[in-house]
Amino acid sequence: MSESIGNTGKGMKLHTKILLALVVGGAVGVAANLQLGGDAASVVWVNKYLAGPAGQIFLRLLFMIVMPLVFASIALGVAGLGDLRKVGRVGGKAIGYFMGTTFLAASFGLALVQVVKPGSRVPESVKAELMATYADDASTKIDLQATGGFGIETFVNIVTRNPVKSAADGDMLGVIFFALMFGAALTLMNPERAKPMIDVLNALNDVVILIVGMAMKLAPFGVAGLIFGVTSRFGFALLQPLAGYVLVVMGALILHLAINLSLILRFVMGISPVLYFTRVRSALITAFSTSSSSATLPAALKAAEDDLGVPPTIAGFVLPLGSTMCMNGTSIFEGITVIFLCQVFGVDLTFGMMIVVIIMSVITAIGAAGVPGGSIPLLVGILAIVGVPGEGIAIVLGVDRILDMSRTTVNVAGDISATLFVAKSEGLWDASMVPVRERAA
Repeated sequence: MSESIGNTGKGMKLHTKILLALVVGGAVGVAANLQLGGDAASVVWVNKYLAGPAGQIFLRLLFMIVMPLVFASIALGVAGLGDLRKVGRVGGKAIGYFMGTTFLAASFGLALVQVVKPGSRVPESVKAELMATYADDASTKIDLQATGGFGIETFVNIVTRNPVKSAADGDMLGVIFFALMFGAALTLMNPERAKPMIDVLNALNDVVILIVGMAMKLAPFGVAGLIFGVTSRFGFALLQPLAGYVLVVMGALILHLAINLSLILRFVMGISPVLYFTRVRSALITAFSTSSSSATLPAALKAAEDDLGVPPTIAGFVLPLGSTMCMNGTSIFEGITVIFLCQVFGVDLTFGMMIVVIIMSVITAIGAAGVPGGSIPLLVGILAIVGVPGEGIAIVLGVDRILDMSRTTVNVAGDISATLFVAKSEGLWDASMVPVRERAA
């Protein structure tokens, strides 16, 4: 999976431009706040006629593609599982492991960000003013957040009556449910009958990917405008928690590997975590440097087959599937980012909404598979669900590159571990089959 925002080809990388835009926009905004004040006529004019429009055009492009991106990617993802009916048990075990570890990762990340609360360092007065300033943008939240309710009606309401209306109203849960059902129905159809519709979905997905690329080329201008808008109003108050946010995400990714995945490796697969990470280090380095699970696939296959002794039939099936479905790191990133921005904007989530965030983090992490920069519009969509204004994405977008590299590394570590799980459960592998020639533990 490519989770990176990408680059512009020649010259400066796009992610570098976005980071510079964050720095420049934030610095100019803070300077304007300190020297002139957020209510100064000149600052208001710049926000109204320059920074504001630039940021809003970028945001609207992201919101524009959220629904088709969600529908096409999730429907295709489910339709692509049709062949699993033929392989049966192995496919079911692989998917179960992907979903289970991704859900565990998302829950772990949310628990950590709730304990550390990096966004709580923003003064209450600033939080109140943020929500007042962006109240209209936050009004797109779904009824679940407005009422704070979470019960049987929550699950009933996810089943949309009208998928077109759900898309128009920004009801992502309804669109996701329809996409899941649409993809599932395609797997039950005669392959020849289903192929034309799958071709249409593939074409739609390709179109959306191109629009994502066009939108992200405007990201430096949009981010500069958005971050200037908030920093010119609130000064340093929004930039100070950012370092804490980065540390929480990085810490959660590292702890997931050191605790959750290591315990699974030790007690479920029966292999030393030290030995495992030693053997897969080349694949993890490739993942970190490329920010792409797909680009890492050859290195991951070599690590699984040659360095861990997994049968090629298992590794060759599980790893390509895992590169689009096993998104431990991405779900951690998305969950923490949503909660962090909720803390920054003073949005209090009920326990029920926390569960919704976990589920959405898992589903959208899988839905973003194979789409360069695709996690950004999907993340904006989750923010809309919980009532956080889209402007909040500017606060974290500039530091996304290093987090992208790190979360992809965790994704690949989860992919390779899945091959051990499936092979062991099938009786085709155990820890004694790890080649001795390079044994390190």
